[in-house]
Amino acid sequence: MVQKAKILLVDDRPENLLALEAILSALDQTLVRASSGEEALKALLTDDFAVILLDVQMPGMDGFETAAHIKRRERTRDIPIIFLTAINHGPHHTFRGYAAGAVDYISKPFDPWVLRAKVSVFVELYMKNCQLREQAALLRLQLEGGGHASATKEPAGLLAELSARLAAVEEQAEALSKQLDDDSADAAAVATAAHLERKLTGLRRALDALEPGTGGGAPSLPSQN
Repeated sequence: MVQKAKILLVDDRPENLLALEAILSALDQTLVRASSGEEALKALLTDDFAVILLDVQMPGMDGFETAAHIKRRERTRDIPIIFLTAINHGPHHTFRGYAAGAVDYISKPFDPWVLRAKVSVFVELYMKNCQLREQAALLRLQLEGGGHASATKEPAGLLAELSARLAAVEEQAEALSKQLDDDSADAAAVATAAHLERKLTGLRRALDALEPGTGGGAPSLPSQN
């Protein structure tokens, strides 16, 4: 069973959280509520999230300050943040949102279809990254000569299985990249997809180096950051 991605919804108004849940429920992912910046930071200590929808105007720790804390933590700094705001103070205010590390900045009231489409892109990228990490973990087991898989399968058979699994992820990543190009998507989403493709290329090279007759030893694996 494919594990669902978690989406963090941060807003001090319960009615806004309810509206976001209604909009994003069609994505069939796990929606996590936070009614303040402090509560959001607490949730980020234990769970991994595909994307954060963060209200700008909140009492106490506002959205900009919350985002700054998120970006300072190594565990959470790469999570995409979409700012939601009911106020519009012009380009300077928007620039402050991007400077705080947001990948998008949306003014309320927003188009539900547009918001859902933007969130779905980051959820899909997150899922592809999770698949890539799983393939890398299997490859590491083979390289280290340990684990149940290497004990029960011949190396050639395990390599073939890893190659097939990686090919499936490569195909999905390629389709996603084409979709982003066709939809003229956000630059941040396109950059994230390109980063994923680079990691896939590195993992494919590592697998190819293990094929008989290539003379490869134990190649280094691509970083998962």
